[in-house]
Amino acid sequence: MSLSLLDKIPAQLGLVALVVGIGFHAAVVEGAALKQDAGPENGATLLNHSMALVQRMEALLVQGNASDVTLRVQTTNSDEVKVIQAHGLVLSLQSDVFDELLQRRNSSTLVLSETPDCAALFDKFIRYLYCGDISVRLDQAIPLHKLASKYQVWSLQQGLTRYMTQHLSSDSPTGHVVNWYQYAVQLGDAALRDSCLQYLSWNLSSVMQSAEWGSISGELLLSLLQRSDLILQSELELYDALEAWIGQNQPSGLTAENALRSVRYGMIPPQQLFRLQKQSPLMLKYYESVRDLLFLAFQFHAASPIQLAKYFDVNCSIFTPRNYLSPAWGSPWVINNPTRDDRSFSFQTQLGPSGHDSAKRVTWNALFSPRWLPLSVRSTYTEHGAMQPTRIDNGRPRVIITPATSSPDFAGVGFQKTVIVAAKQQGKVVVRHVYNFHQSTEETGDFLVDADLQRRTSEYLIDSSLYLHIVVKPLYHSLIVSRK
Repeated sequence: MSLSLLDKIPAQLGLVALVVGIGFHAAVVEGAALKQDAGPENGATLLNHSMALVQRMEALLVQGNASDVTLRVQTTNSDEVKVIQAHGLVLSLQSDVFDELLQRRNSSTLVLSETPDCAALFDKFIRYLYCGDISVRLDQAIPLHKLASKYQVWSLQQGLTRYMTQHLSSDSPTGHVVNWYQYAVQLGDAALRDSCLQYLSWNLSSVMQSAEWGSISGELLLSLLQRSDLILQSELELYDALEAWIGQNQPSGLTAENALRSVRYGMIPPQQLFRLQKQSPLMLKYYESVRDLLFLAFQFHAASPIQLAKYFDVNCSIFTPRNYLSPAWGSPWVINNPTRDDRSFSFQTQLGPSGHDSAKRVTWNALFSPRWLPLSVRSTYTEHGAMQPTRIDNGRPRVIITPATSSPDFAGVGFQKTVIVAAKQQGKVVVRHVYNFHQSTEETGDFLVDADLQRRTSEYLIDSSLYLHIVVKPLYHSLIVSRK
């Protein structure tokens, strides 16, 4: 901050701006607090008039009193110009970019060029520099984030990133998560990009039924199709949505082929594969591109897994299930008042996705307790070897999933267990967490480790109940390494 700039501002105004600016600077990470969190001295009472100070600063900006710099905000590719009377000290304290621009200027006017979306919100952005608060709508998040990044107002940038991460599930007419994902990729913001990608993956069924599905780019579509953690009703649902996306976007032939080759046809029942071959316009057009995958899928459904494993790598993606919500793969489980009692229930899944195993069933027992000890410290067993819960007052929620029976048919099949936890965010039911159990274990160690189920308003509860969906994913193993 140069002395010449300070000399141009009346002493009283300079003192007010300096006090507010220091308060903003001290809290850049936690969202523009107006003062440091310092408690009063012993025996003293803290008098807090910060809100009145904010109101005076806002009036100073609105009225333009003692302004020493004029901001001329020009909209690119337009004759529109927005003029804002501002104060150099406030701008310099809040933004290193403004500080540098003000030191280089040759007049009292600073000319800035902004895109239309940023220019429309520039006065809102400047008000934040004076007052430290800002109201944001979903459609304003990206242009405000652009301004905060361009002028290096890190408190606002970080606050907007948190806002976007926390409002992925908010309703909007045409959707916003895809736009935020694409913006995060352009910006290089890996945390926001991954949050958007995770939301799309975990809530894919609802996304595919929304207007937002058609706006997904080819790059994002292929990224989603490679994932095994997609949560959707079935692989056939994914194929139908892919057919709609290709029909709407008319991508290049290479993009369409790559997308179709990412479908896991082994997870689609053979009767449905026959229907697609004869009735799907997309399949008829690109049949030659996926014929080898369809042939492999039919072999997969016709042969026993043991026979198939002698000749093919059954650990590849075409034989790997995603998180399917249809009854053959698991069951929903609603636990009312989850802090009170232990709960248990049983459900069945098909032994495997292969047509050879689809009629065979596996029965599973699921146990839930709000305060169980970890498995590693439990030592009480019945005469039949069944585990007994050991309860403690400060334990945390546990879910245990075990097969109720064993069978020779299990040979060559492993089971990955997934527990999906739903929550209500901005009035919409979405997937809050996904917990995966290794096939050789009965529970995951971090299940609801941060959840506060005691609060009726807990973000993990819906109407005071815990909404779970358990998915069991059968995975075949290659039994013979050297194939004939």
